[in-house]
Amino acid sequence: MSLRYHTGFTNPIGHLFMLPLSNNVSIPDAEIEIQAIRAQGAGGQNVNKVSSAVHLRFDIKASSLPEDYKERLLALQDQRISKDGVIVIKAQQFRSQEKNRSNALSRLQKLIRDAMVQRKERRTTRPSRSSKRRRVDDKTRRGRTKSDRGKVDY
Repeated sequence: MSLRYHTGFTNPIGHLFMLPLSNNVSIPDAEIEIQAIRAQGAGGQNVNKVSSAVHLRFDIKASSLPEDYKERLLALQDQRISKDGVIVIKAQQFRSQEKNRSNALSRLQKLIRDAMVQRKERRTTRPSRSSKRRRVDDKTRRGRTKSDRGKVDY
Protein backbone atom coordinates (compact mmCIF):
# COMPACT_ATOMS: atom_id res chain seq x y z
CA MET A 1 0.00 0.00 0.00
CA SER A 2 1.47 3.31 -1.03
CA LEU A 3 0.22 6.57 0.47
CA ARG A 4 1.39 10.07 -0.30
CA TYR A 5 0.74 12.51 2.48
CA HIS A 6 2.32 15.57 3.97
CA THR A 7 5.07 15.08 6.52
CA GLY A 8 3.61 17.55 8.99
CA PHE A 9 0.32 18.57 10.46
CA THR A 10 -1.37 21.86 9.74
CA ASN A 11 -1.46 24.33 12.55
CA PRO A 12 -4.72 26.16 13.47
CA ILE A 13 -3.99 28.91 10.93
CA GLY A 14 -3.63 26.33 8.16
CA HIS A 15 0.08 26.67 7.40
CA LEU A 16 2.14 23.54 6.91
CA PHE A 17 5.13 22.89 9.10
CA MET A 18 8.62 23.11 7.63
CA LEU A 19 11.69 20.93 8.24
CA PRO A 20 14.26 23.38 9.69
CA LEU A 21 17.88 23.15 8.47
CA SER A 22 19.27 26.43 9.81
CA ASN A 23 17.98 29.76 11.08
CA ASN A 24 16.93 30.96 7.62
CA VAL A 25 16.66 27.73 5.57
CA SER A 26 13.93 25.13 5.86
CA ILE A 27 12.21 22.62 3.58
CA PRO A 28 8.43 22.91 2.99
CA ASP A 29 6.51 19.69 3.59
CA ALA A 30 5.18 19.70 0.02
CA GLU A 31 8.70 18.95 -1.29
CA ILE A 32 9.11 15.79 0.80
CA GLU A 33 7.29 12.67 -0.36
CA ILE A 34 6.67 9.97 2.21
CA GLN A 35 5.19 6.55 1.44
CA ALA A 36 4.10 3.96 3.98
CA ILE A 37 5.37 0.51 2.97
CA ARG A 38 5.60 -2.88 4.60
CA ALA A 39 8.84 -3.50 6.45
CA GLN A 40 11.21 -6.26 5.37
CA GLY A 41 12.70 -9.01 7.47
CA ALA A 42 11.60 -10.82 10.60
CA GLY A 43 8.81 -9.51 12.77
CA GLY A 44 6.06 -12.09 12.81
CA GLN A 45 2.48 -11.30 11.90
CA ASN A 46 2.89 -7.57 12.56
CA VAL A 47 5.31 -7.19 9.65
CA ASN A 48 2.94 -8.98 7.28
CA LYS A 49 -0.17 -6.94 7.99
CA VAL A 50 1.00 -3.41 8.96
CA SER A 51 2.68 -0.86 6.69
CA SER A 52 4.92 0.59 9.37
CA ALA A 53 8.06 1.24 7.31
CA VAL A 54 8.52 4.61 5.61
CA HIS A 55 10.06 5.48 2.23
CA LEU A 56 11.13 9.14 2.05
CA ARG A 57 11.98 10.81 -1.28
CA PHE A 58 13.37 14.33 -1.66
CA ASP A 59 14.23 15.76 -5.09
CA ILE A 60 17.25 18.06 -4.63
CA LYS A 61 17.06 19.71 -8.05
CA ALA A 62 13.33 20.55 -7.80
CA SER A 63 13.56 21.77 -4.21
CA SER A 64 13.51 25.34 -2.94
CA LEU A 65 16.93 24.95 -1.29
CA PRO A 66 19.55 27.63 -2.01
CA GLU A 67 21.88 26.86 -4.93
CA ASP A 68 24.96 26.27 -2.73
CA TYR A 69 23.02 23.65 -0.72
CA LYS A 70 21.99 21.90 -3.94
CA GLU A 71 25.54 21.92 -5.33
CA ARG A 72 27.04 20.45 -2.17
CA LEU A 73 24.36 17.77 -1.87
CA LEU A 74 24.74 16.72 -5.50
CA ALA A 75 28.53 16.59 -5.09
CA LEU A 76 28.26 14.15 -2.17
CA GLN A 77 29.28 10.55 -2.81
CA ASP A 78 26.40 9.09 -0.82
CA GLN A 79 24.53 5.92 -1.78
CA ARG A 80 21.23 7.48 -0.65
CA ILE A 81 21.44 10.08 -3.44
CA SER A 82 20.48 8.76 -6.88
CA LYS A 83 22.00 9.86 -10.19
CA ASP A 84 18.88 11.95 -10.80
CA GLY A 85 19.51 13.93 -7.60
CA VAL A 86 16.82 12.30 -5.46
CA ILE A 87 17.53 11.45 -1.83
CA VAL A 88 15.87 8.14 -0.87
CA ILE A 89 15.72 7.17 2.79
CA LYS A 90 14.05 4.00 4.05
CA ALA A 91 13.19 3.86 7.75
CA GLN A 92 11.96 0.59 9.26
CA GLN A 93 13.69 0.47 12.62
CA PHE A 94 10.56 0.94 14.75
CA ARG A 95 7.18 -0.82 14.88
CA SER A 96 5.36 2.50 14.75
CA GLN A 97 4.92 4.29 11.43
CA GLU A 98 5.04 7.66 13.18
CA LYS A 99 8.42 6.87 14.78
CA ASN A 100 9.80 5.67 11.44
CA ARG A 101 8.52 8.86 9.79
CA SER A 102 10.25 11.11 12.32
CA ASN A 103 13.40 8.96 12.07
CA ALA A 104 13.48 9.38 8.27
CA LEU A 105 12.97 13.14 8.56
CA SER A 106 15.74 13.50 11.13
CA ARG A 107 18.09 11.46 8.91
CA LEU A 108 17.29 13.74 5.95
CA GLN A 109 17.90 16.77 8.14
CA LYS A 110 21.24 15.39 9.35
CA LEU A 111 22.36 14.53 5.80
CA ILE A 112 21.70 18.05 4.56
CA ARG A 113 23.22 19.73 7.63
CA ASP A 114 26.37 17.59 7.38
CA ALA A 115 26.76 18.54 3.73
CA MET A 116 26.74 22.22 4.68
CA VAL A 117 29.58 22.00 7.21
CA GLN A 118 32.66 23.84 5.96
CA ARG A 119 35.65 21.53 6.00
CA LYS A 120 38.84 23.08 7.36
CA GLU A 121 41.40 23.32 4.60
CA ARG A 122 44.50 21.24 5.32
CA ARG A 123 47.85 22.96 5.23
CA THR A 124 50.80 20.80 4.27
CA THR A 125 53.48 20.58 6.92
CA ARG A 126 56.91 19.00 7.13
CA PRO A 127 58.22 16.88 9.97
CA SER A 128 60.74 18.69 12.16
CA ARG A 129 64.39 17.69 12.27
CA SER A 130 64.08 16.40 15.85
CA SER A 131 61.02 14.28 14.99
CA LYS A 132 62.94 12.72 12.08
CA ARG A 133 65.87 11.99 14.42
CA ARG A 134 63.54 10.42 17.02
CA ARG A 135 61.93 8.24 14.34
CA VAL A 136 65.30 6.97 13.07
CA ASP A 137 66.55 6.35 16.64
CA ASP A 138 63.40 4.36 17.44
CA LYS A 139 63.83 2.30 14.25
CA THR A 140 67.48 1.59 15.14
CA ARG A 141 66.57 0.58 18.70
CA ARG A 142 63.74 -1.66 17.46
CA GLY A 143 66.01 -3.28 14.87
CA ARG A 144 68.65 -3.97 17.53
CA THR A 145 66.01 -5.59 19.78
CA LYS A 146 64.85 -7.82 16.93
CA SER A 147 68.37 -8.83 15.92
CA ASP A 148 69.10 -9.80 19.54
CA ARG A 149 66.30 -12.35 19.32
CA GLY A 150 68.19 -14.34 16.71
CA LYS A 151 70.17 -17.57 17.11
CA VAL A 152 72.94 -17.45 19.69
CA ASP A 153 76.43 -18.61 18.60
CA TYR A 154 78.72 -19.97 21.30
